[in-house]
This record gives sequence, structure tokens and C-alpha cells, in this order.
Amino acid sequence: MTNLQVYVFAAFVLAGSAGAAGAQDAALGEKVFLKCKACHQIGEGAKDAVGPVLNGVVGRKAGTYPDYNYSDANKNSGITWDEATLKEYLKNPRAKVPGTKMIFPGLPKEEDIDNVIAYLKQFGPDGKKS
Repeated sequence: MTNLQVYVFAAFVLAGSAGAAGAQDAALGEKVFLKCKACHQIGEGAKDAVGPVLNGVVGRKAGTYPDYNYSDANKNSGITWDEATLKEYLKNPRAKVPGTKMIFPGLPKEEDIDNVIAYLKQFGPDGKKS
């Protein structure tokens, strides 16, 4: 191998490992979701609990799941839950939506947040995995 080939190979290896480090893992996210399960349900047959059902949450306007009693702060936040807003919210719910009634302090690890979002993204509004 020439020096140029070695550099090109090293660049591919580094790029691949950086991509893997930033990848979302829904299976790990399901484990992280156990922290959320005390208040939220997801999947077919899910029902509102302390918190609303999270089926189809990615892409849904905040405060709109039918028949759940949201705080005014959440209903009036103007947020549509995409990955960026969910990342902020899951890191620190009260900072993202002051006045929310969600008492969860947030997930401190970026990796856990990414993984739980990957898990949530699997569920459509009907609760079925895509």
C-alpha cells in the first residue's frame, strides 16, 4: 500500500466509526423507554396514563393527542415534535416547555435521547410499528 492508500483507508475507517457512534439504536431506545413507561404507553392498545400516549409523537403537534388533559404550556407551545425538538425536550422538559406538568427531569445522555427517539419513531399514530 502506498501512503496515499493508507490515508484514504484510514479516512474511510474514521468516517465509518463516526457514523456508527452517531447512529440511533431503537432496541437500546426500548430499554431507555423503561424510564418513560411509568407515565407513558406506546404501541397497539396504548392508553393515556399520567402522560399521553406516544404513538405517532414524532411529527405530531404538541398538546394534541385526543382526550389527554395537557397543560396550557404544552398546548400553547407551538411545537411540532420532530427529532430536534424532542432532543431538547427529553434533555430538559421544563427548560423546553416552561410550565409543563411533566415532572421527569430529563435524560442526561445524548446517546440515550437519540436511541429513545429511534424507538418512538417506529410507532405510527395507530400504534403499529413501521
